[in-house]
Amino acid sequence: MKKIIISLVSAIVLSGCGVGSYSLSSGKSDIAEISFTASDKEPIVIVVDGTEYNAETVKAKGYKSGRNIKKTALNTINIEPGQHDVKVLVSGNEVYNKKLFLSATEHRVIEL
Repeated sequence: MKKIIISLVSAIVLSGCGVGSYSLSSGKSDIAEISFTASDKEPIVIVVDGTEYNAETVKAKGYKSGRNIKKTALNTINIEPGQHDVKVLVSGNEVYNKKLFLSATEHRVIEL
């Protein structure tokens, strides 16, 4: 009888022991991206909320309207999500001026 009680108590004690609590967090980065396309590859100046960025456009191909735009350091800028005033200057002339709202992990492609 002692063996049964000791076995039962040890089984309850050992099964109730936890090694510790674990936490795991994952998710997407809290950043938005803007890429620019045009009929030809050309240098542009992007002004986002008063901050200037230099970039180049990616040549747009009309027959592939749904294609993914290759994101590189030359044609994509990373900004925080939210509402932004975006202006694009090509050779000193303003060709794009809009207020955009970008959510986290959004990649917006703007055709000039």
